[in-house]
Amino acid sequence: MMKPVNHIAVIDDESESLASICRALEKVGYQVFPFKDGEEALDQLDLFKRIALVITDLKMPRVTGIDVLKAVRSVNQRAGLLMVTGHGTVETAVEAMRLGADDYILKPLDLFELRDRVQQILLNRAPRCEPHFLETQLNRHSETNRIIGRSLPMQELLEQIAIVAPTRSTVLLLGESGTGKDLIAQTIHGTSPRRGENFLPLNCAALSPTLLESELFGYEAGAFTGASQRRLGKLEMAKGGTLFLDEIGEMPLEMQVKLLRFLETREIMRVGGNTSLILDVRLIAATNRQLGEAVRQGTFRTDLYYRLKVVTLTVPPLRERVGDIPLLAWAFLKTYANEHQKQITSLDPTLLNSISQHSWPGNVRELRNLIETLVIFCKEDTLKMQDLPMDLRLGEPESFLNTEGEVPCFRDLNMKTLERQAILQALERSHGNRQRAAQMLGIGLRTLQKKLKEYGLTGRGNRQRKLGESVESEAP
Repeated sequence: MMKPVNHIAVIDDESESLASICRALEKVGYQVFPFKDGEEALDQLDLFKRIALVITDLKMPRVTGIDVLKAVRSVNQRAGLLMVTGHGTVETAVEAMRLGADDYILKPLDLFELRDRVQQILLNRAPRCEPHFLETQLNRHSETNRIIGRSLPMQELLEQIAIVAPTRSTVLLLGESGTGKDLIAQTIHGTSPRRGENFLPLNCAALSPTLLESELFGYEAGAFTGASQRRLGKLEMAKGGTLFLDEIGEMPLEMQVKLLRFLETREIMRVGGNTSLILDVRLIAATNRQLGEAVRQGTFRTDLYYRLKVVTLTVPPLRERVGDIPLLAWAFLKTYANEHQKQITSLDPTLLNSISQHSWPGNVRELRNLIETLVIFCKEDTLKMQDLPMDLRLGEPESFLNTEGEVPCFRDLNMKTLERQAILQALERSHGNRQRAAQMLGIGLRTLQKKLKEYGLTGRGNRQRKLGESVESEAP
């Protein structure tokens, strides 16, 4: 069976341009179907049902690139579309993108850039966006391992969990807020020999020092006013199992001393009690703070810090595991469609492409909340691009919007200025990560390197100079 990802249709009424594009793509392994004009392409429209990508000249006699775009979309919603245009028809190319094209590229063509654009579009349009593929990926996750992720950072984290889980070691989880550190802690417990015992969470930031001590160690009857009977603490209740201390960086200093004593002796004493209890409890702690800095500032004890970080695992932020976004979005869609009794069965690939280019400062939690909101307000069976908030729609970044929140007229703007702004914004959103910035922009890394040099972003200001030096060092 032919693999659709290898099939590309090229439509151009200039024979030399058509031949050079076909040679450039065939050289890197694509199977190319050339068409001398739009008329010839539409005569064989059935062929486009199994095409992965269409590259078409925008300005052609009789049948234009826009006509081709509409015809292809009528028979194949999954195909990528790349428009080839001259400087004089940029506005039309922008309009083509609004009608469903993935990208456009200017003449005269840089064939290396063309291949970069093709590769990026095919990646964005890959089968990972299809419900059947996403469902298959989800089914690979067991009940004890609910972590969703096939990206390299998550695979590395899962390998570390597999090594750490069978041990008795204390684990410190580091990561930004919303990355799912609680789920990592549950997975460590659920894949350990302790999985048949209790897993108990305790948020150290949610309680005052007095209440935190009572929650952690328990108390005897009469220990304080209102203590009418003995109450077991979380440590005692987790005996034989795992206690998860979330936001450990917010624990008051006086409580840090008592927790340190437990880690050193494995003994506790209930508040108001006079008898020590020896407990076998595994401790997993988590924080979004830089504990090393907290130690230097005197807000976190050095000795407790080193007791906690016997094993340290870092949970990557969502912006570093972009490949997991379609899978996470599909999982949340299923969950909330079921919860809110909505018949939503698919996600538009353009929507997935757009949210994959967001920086997600709130990480997985932010993505989950977005999908739930979209599900609640969705009136059809598919989540589409227009369902997204304006700031998440691809090609409509906030800095380009006017005061009414509308996209300004492109004929009044300089395209080079827009492109330079887009590059700077992508670098800002990716925190200087050029590979990520290139993905956001839908171009290859080599193309971004050229653009950085072209717009003089290699030597202006400390930040750009640093980026420029890195670009020079990585240039082929």
